[in-house]
Amino acid sequence: MDSRKKRELAARIVRKLRKKGFQAYFVGGCVRDIVMRKVPKDIDIATDAGLTRIEKIFPRKTYPVGARFGTLLVVEDKMPFQVSTFRGRRGRRSLSLSEDVGMRDFTINGLAYEPLKKRIIDLVGAKSDIRKKKIRAIGDASCRFAQDPLRLIRAVRFAVTLGFSIDDKTFQAVKKMAGCIKRVSAERIRDELILIFTSPNPSLGLNLLDETGLIRHILPQIDSLKGVEQPRAFHPEGDVFIHTLLMLKQLKSPSLLLVFACLFHDIGKPATRQVAERIRFSGHDKLGARMTDRILKRLRFSNKDRENIVACVENHMRMMEAPKMREATLKRLLTRPTFDVELALHRIDCIASHKDLTIWRFLRKKCREFKKRPVIPKPLLNGYELIKIGFTPGPIFGKIHRQMVDMQLEGKLTGKSQARSWVKQYFRHCEEPKATKQSQKEIASLRSQ
Repeated sequence: MDSRKKRELAARIVRKLRKKGFQAYFVGGCVRDIVMRKVPKDIDIATDAGLTRIEKIFPRKTYPVGARFGTLLVVEDKMPFQVSTFRGRRGRRSLSLSEDVGMRDFTINGLAYEPLKKRIIDLVGAKSDIRKKKIRAIGDASCRFAQDPLRLIRAVRFAVTLGFSIDDKTFQAVKKMAGCIKRVSAERIRDELILIFTSPNPSLGLNLLDETGLIRHILPQIDSLKGVEQPRAFHPEGDVFIHTLLMLKQLKSPSLLLVFACLFHDIGKPATRQVAERIRFSGHDKLGARMTDRILKRLRFSNKDRENIVACVENHMRMMEAPKMREATLKRLLTRPTFDVELALHRIDCIASHKDLTIWRFLRKKCREFKKRPVIPKPLLNGYELIKIGFTPGPIFGKIHRQMVDMQLEGKLTGKSQARSWVKQYFRHCEEPKATKQSQKEIASLRSQ
């Protein structure tokens, strides 16, 4: 649905509330977007009407998505809108727009809009702060953050996504109260982190999380990267934290998988650092993958995203081995579900350190070559054909098929007859597991066909 239609439907809700004698306004981020000449993503409405009255005005159109917090979902022409009662102190209902605005987080979100008169209402100096590109808490910043500590990280998120700076008093309050972020649910923190790191400027996000002290409480594993020196020959840029920051600087609105793979790819280094003839981090990829898995579980990432990010972290060092790989191993690498992300991660890793892209170019070339033909063929012999040769179904089938495909990839097996001879020669001494009477009958039947 286009923006104009959405605003017309939201205005219709306001009009109905007004006709019943209630105040009603567009509020929050949608009004900020209107002032900044952006298209509002969502339109929220605030009113002095109570929830019961809202339900009566919009019969069979309301859903209690946040009734405990004074919010209902009102559906107008199949389009849902959040309609909230004015908020007062300690979460109580208010009859005043000014009191409601005073309870909001930042001035830029404290605007109201009267759609019937097309009038912006600014009670907190929001338009001035938007012009100055400032994130400033409404009233006492410490009070605002105490009401909802999620606002601590939201200050960073708005600064990053809007390209604003945080007002000094607000910034100092965030630093002072950073530890309070631990009281916020993992899911809410995760959502803010995703918005920060998939923004056009994820490196600014990491910088601000670091400068405010929030990173120590949200992702202490990232904070521990500071001061972990690396071998200058490969990492002239500095310690692991600086390296990670430089990687994020290469990204503009990255995918969730790529940016979190960048963020976590080296978190295993502090625990694996060894100094002999030179600094080494043996096994940091494997340890980092396990650490990443725990972090993403704690933050309630989806299983799919978690598994893919962990795979990227675990495999990021394999790219260095690519030129020496057997062709079969290389082809398996190129067909990994996360290979495109892993290749992008490798490129950024190189640019943020030694700047040598030789392996990246090699892999790009191989990708182009392999696109001209199927990379992973089907095994020349299927399970039924192995049974006819004399094998009993079991784990041995998987072993035979894996090695058979490797031989096919390397051009050493090209036909069924050759494959049968190869299987009989190399697997004739494999011990077959005992079969049940039923499976013995089935196998005998297949062998006789």
